[in-house]
Amino acid sequence: MNISSLRIAAFLKTYFSRFHYKSIHNMVYMLQASEYHVADYVAWLGRVKNFGHVENRKHLTMSWKALALLICGWALTSTAAFLAVEGFRSHDIVAHVVAFVVVFGFPVALPRILLLPLLVLEAIQLPVEHYMIMRATKKLRALRGIKIAIAGSFGKTSMREILRTVLSEGKKVAAPGGSENTPIAIARFIQKLRGDEDVLIFEMGEYYPGDIAKLSKIVKPDIGIITGINEAHLSRFITLEKVSDTIFELADSLHNKPLYVNADNKVAFEKAHADTALFFSHEGVGEWRIVAPETSLEGTSFMLEKGSDTCSLQSKLLGLHQIGPLAAAVHIALSLGLSKKQIETGAAKTKPFAHRMERRDDASGVITLDDSYNGNPDGVTAVIDFLANIENHRRWYVTPGLVEMGNRSEVVHKEIGRQLAMANIEKVVLIKNSVTPWIEDGLRLNQFRGEILWFTNALKCYAALPAMTVYGDVVLLQNDWPDQYA
Repeated sequence: MNISSLRIAAFLKTYFSRFHYKSIHNMVYMLQASEYHVADYVAWLGRVKNFGHVENRKHLTMSWKALALLICGWALTSTAAFLAVEGFRSHDIVAHVVAFVVVFGFPVALPRILLLPLLVLEAIQLPVEHYMIMRATKKLRALRGIKIAIAGSFGKTSMREILRTVLSEGKKVAAPGGSENTPIAIARFIQKLRGDEDVLIFEMGEYYPGDIAKLSKIVKPDIGIITGINEAHLSRFITLEKVSDTIFELADSLHNKPLYVNADNKVAFEKAHADTALFFSHEGVGEWRIVAPETSLEGTSFMLEKGSDTCSLQSKLLGLHQIGPLAAAVHIALSLGLSKKQIETGAAKTKPFAHRMERRDDASGVITLDDSYNGNPDGVTAVIDFLANIENHRRWYVTPGLVEMGNRSEVVHKEIGRQLAMANIEKVVLIKNSVTPWIEDGLRLNQFRGEILWFTNALKCYAALPAMTVYGDVVLLQNDWPDQYA
């Protein structure tokens, strides 16, 4: 073998080992971030420019499926490297052509070829998960606890945690943690139950039509709650009507059992049947009326009144938009036999949940409101309304915008700009991506008088904020921008 061939072989080994192995890691990470939905992963392939640089916000969790895909990817890369090296070593012209095809075609082909082992893994996994779900469903049927199911485009986790906190004052309550709202996650949660729980709370995730109906068949809820409907996941559903129909699959499963619907959300209110739904809003729930609502950076308070009957509630939750969910939790607690004393004590224990208007005070006197898990238009409106009513503080609004808004993305983001302009926010910080220019358009079209600052990515922005803020500033971090979006 001549010196030239040795150099080519050495280069190819380095090329495949350093570049492609990192690319495989990021491809598997993106499959995992897309929850192994092929359509979402393929859409990401159309956006990405460099497979070697993807992970910015989170990292690959080494599950059995991720490890299996990595091994398959490494095996494919090693095979490609072998073919390329041996092809260039050979004196056969056909072998040289094969080597060229492998070197230049492999980077394009690998992300698609990786879907083949994924399909095999899915074929193995599906019957296993089906068995686990069947076992969990059978176990759940035998449990005596009241089952509460929560569906909606937004606010599900907050509603779950409010209920858990309030009802725990008088009942033994169990609910999944995190965002465990898929059939297999719920099945795993059910298998951990001891059987002596009084109340079981389930959060139901909707990603495609029929999802809520599937989850409802597992849970068979006694009480349902619909927190609201908006453009979240619209890129998957295409139309808001399909989103609405999917979420109201919960109503179809209840068969005249109690269904609480957020009347502050226009789409949910209009979709619900007034003669069967129990509406909750900032005005009240059922026959109970809300009186004297107040909110500040310290928390929220209000009174519930029904004739001469009253219930005084205080919470560390921030924003008037929390009043409706709190009122719904109170109404459910009363129906389950909790005393007003227990309810008031439970409500006082409610506080901002992780990354959902979670307050943090630093040593320099800057107040950060972490709302990075809130990525929907209704949540954004509620947050801007909250900021608009804060006095004697300089306010910062930091956002990369919202994902999965589908064909409504431009309208939604220009509306965010309009709301920020109307609220007279002093500082708007935008993270550069495909949607934030529309927020800037909305700001300028509505004569925004504050300052607009731009950053290339969120990590640089967060690193710069401490040097830009001063004592008394309120910094709102609105939504996170997952790596799979451009």
